[in-house]
Parts: sequence; structure tokens; C-alpha cells
Amino acid sequence: MNWQFENTGIRSGVFNMEYDIALARALVNGVGNPTIRVYAWQPYAISLGWNQSMDEIDLAKTSASGIDVVRRPTGGRAILHSEELTYSVVMRVKGKNVLTVYDDISQALVTGLQGLGALVAIEKSQPHFPSLYRTTSAVACFSSTGRYEIKYHGKKLVGSAQRRYVADDGEEVVLQHGSILLGPDHKQMVEFLNLPSEGERDALRRELNEKTTELSTVLNRMITFEEVAEAILQGFQKTWSIAPEVVNMIDEELKVNI
Repeated sequence: MNWQFENTGIRSGVFNMEYDIALARALVNGVGNPTIRVYAWQPYAISLGWNQSMDEIDLAKTSASGIDVVRRPTGGRAILHSEELTYSVVMRVKGKNVLTVYDDISQALVTGLQGLGALVAIEKSQPHFPSLYRTTSAVACFSSTGRYEIKYHGKKLVGSAQRRYVADDGEEVVLQHGSILLGPDHKQMVEFLNLPSEGERDALRRELNEKTTELSTVLNRMITFEEVAEAILQGFQKTWSIAPEVVNMIDEELKVNI
């Protein structure tokens, strides 16, 4: 099957999550293609990991601010999707384990981001997530970095999550998606969390400032969605030696029924 690269532009949170699922299900059912997709969110949205409690979010504040709240099909913690490019990759994994797939995708993302001039690196260590998730700060995805996620000078720039499906022939299909931070607005996530005290809110603000960064800061200039989309395409082409069919779907009818 031939690879596709889809730019679906700015869509709602519900659309973005359902479309990723639809791409994965199509591949599971043998009617889809392995696909790399890039997209953005309008209105801005908070996505929760598959098993994360909705009680962790102040829904009155999100509603008042016009921010959607959706659930991802993947794991991980809450993310505010605003000034970012989100990528997703749907493919058959051919026996590769979770971390190997993370590494493969991260290598392609790093190649693309380095092409923009961002001297990013891949995290090699892995925190003990069961212990980490018991801490207050763990409610926000970007407060910690897992193995094979992408950093710049020790600060997290890309956060990703993964889910696997089993096709009829027994082979696994992976959906991995993640946020590439373009601007600093992701740090506003702390304002929409139900936290025990303002002291803990202040602590999480400091943690996000210390542990995260964004491409506009890394490159010391404004960076556009389209620049990064092209860089990500080139990163996968070079690293994986693939030539995806490029499908710009910003102003077109989307092909997958959701």
C-alpha cells in the first residue's frame, strides 16, 4: 500500500479525533492506506487521555473561554491544543513494539524539525509513569517527557501518544499522534485544571515554564503551520525513504466517513 500525506487544516476537536480513528479503522479493515496527517484545532481544545477523568478539568472555565474538551483514543494526559501543529501516523507495525515505533516516528520528526534549524534531540530516559501519575502536576501532558519524545536543550517540544488496533489478519495497526508546539499558549492549560490549591497551580505554571519550549522560541521568530507541515513531510521522506502521495484537504471534501 502507498503512503499518503494529508494536510486537513484547521478542524474541530471532535473531527480531528474521529478522523484519526477512521484512518486507523480503514487500515484495520484493509481498505485504507498508511497515512501521515497534519492538522490544527478550531476552536482551541483540551484533549484528555483515554483513561483520564473529566473531573480533572474545570468545564465551567473551558466553556466560558470557548474551549472544547474532547477525549483522545490514545493514552497520556491533558493537552491544550492551540498554537501547535498536530501530526498523526497510522500504519501497520510489522511486529515492532511500542517504543520502537515511537523511535521511528521521532527520528522522522527530528529530521524535519532540524531542517527548520531547530537542533532538537530525542529523549532516551523513561520516567516511572505509575509513580509520576500520582503527582498533581501529572495531569498535564507537557509536565513530563517519555522515552523517544522530542526535546530542545532539555525542554519538551513534542508530546505524543499511541494506540494499537488488531487487523483481521492478526497484524497490529498503530495510531500515533502528537503535538508540535509552535507558540507558548499551551502553558495556559494550567488555568483550566481543577487543582487543590492556587499554590499547586503556581507550581505547575513554574514547571511548564521550566520544562517546555516551543518552535517560536527555539527559532527566535514566528513559525507558521504551513512551514512546519512541509518540514514534517520532508522529514518522513528523507528518514523513511518514502514518497507519499500528498493530499491537501484543507478546502476539499474529506474522503473518510466519520
